[in-house]
Amino acid sequence: MPARPASRSDTVLVTGASSGIGAALAERFARDGHGLVLVARRAAQLTELAEALAQRHGVRALALPTDLARPGAVPALAEALRRRRLRIDVLVNNAGVLHQGAFTRMKPEQQRAMVDLNVAAFTELLVHFVPPMRRRGHGRVLNLASIAAFQPVPSLATYAATKAYVLSLSESLGQELAGSGVTVTALCPGITDTGMLEGARRANARLTQLPDLMVSDAEAVAEAGYQACLRGEALRVAGAFNEALTLASRVAPRWLLRQAGRSLARRTR
Repeated sequence: MPARPASRSDTVLVTGASSGIGAALAERFARDGHGLVLVARRAAQLTELAEALAQRHGVRALALPTDLARPGAVPALAEALRRRRLRIDVLVNNAGVLHQGAFTRMKPEQQRAMVDLNVAAFTELLVHFVPPMRRRGHGRVLNLASIAAFQPVPSLATYAATKAYVLSLSESLGQELAGSGVTVTALCPGITDTGMLEGARRANARLTQLPDLMVSDAEAVAEAGYQACLRGEALRVAGAFNEALTLASRVAPRWLLRQAGRSLARRTR
């Protein structure tokens, strides 16, 4: 069964929606008239965004402040939506956290935070929202991976590993759902001008020296993801520069990728 085109009656759940790529994706879906459920930890910022999108685009925008990394948070979110009789037609799995630094010097709670949100909560959201889509024979999933998923990245070792998990699960799940009317898209941005990048720059001043060519705009990444999701593409790498990098990483031998990562790590210490 081919996936039917998304319609304005579809409701879109966007996680990590309060800023960055998540907020840009919420804006993009709202611009085309989709109803929104916005989820993030920062209640005031999330509520302000929901009210602004509702006023600007005339859509229903519900803010549900939630810390998705907290145990039981995802089932509670799913239950809250059931009580409101809100059916999720598009899941934008965007919430994530990045901690930058040498693996051996990183705090255990930082490592755990990335695994809890980028892997565990990410998977739980799929577990709760994809099966109802399959039963209805209609749905779309947009998962935020990263170009870091394609190669080892010293100083971002755990983060890159979590995004490799996101990419692998997205592609596997997409194949399982082929013909069901449900599509799964993995969006792989590179370095993007968001609060996450600002945090990494505070941890490593050399990241402020990145050339403009390497830094993407959140709105451009959101547009690429939006279009790929509606088309049911399995994978979209955002930006020509990032496409070239990922193509090189796919054809280069693993030993060469490790060596390149080691050289980059030395320059950014």
